[in-house]
Amino acid sequence: MLNALQVFTTVVVGLMVGVEFSVAFVMNPIFNALPDDSNQQAHSHGGRMLGALMPFWYIGSLVLSAVWAIAGWDRPGAGLVVIAAALLIVSVIMSLLLLVPINNRGKTWTPENRPADWKEQMNRWERYHYGRVAVIIAAFTLLVTALV
Repeated sequence: MLNALQVFTTVVVGLMVGVEFSVAFVMNPIFNALPDDSNQQAHSHGGRMLGALMPFWYIGSLVLSAVWAIAGWDRPGAGLVVIAAALLIVSVIMSLLLLVPINNRGKTWTPENRPADWKEQMNRWERYHYGRVAVIIAAFTLLVTALV
């Protein structure tokens, strides 16, 4: 049963990392190459779509990692899983304090009501997102290392 939990957790976190990596290094550069109205609308739509899904994915990944850490406490690699779970906590805190407030504003913007500094706010969100991606990649790497 522990083996199934380990594999499932690793896959869930790995998929989350893949989505967030894709947002940072594929989708945002595509959006940013669009004309302003389309760029802003794409960011808003992405914020609505992923903003509805990602809280469950982040919290679910954290819970799965915590359960793995508890269930496998006496097994090799448990310390790595604890550190990975701690990094996932950091990613959730980063999300709540830094990214979600910007996303909540941005997902309501239209070309008619967006603020004058909308690009600066999106750039700030992207910088914070790069940091969060680095944190979850580190967590995923630790989980994979603990698995093998």
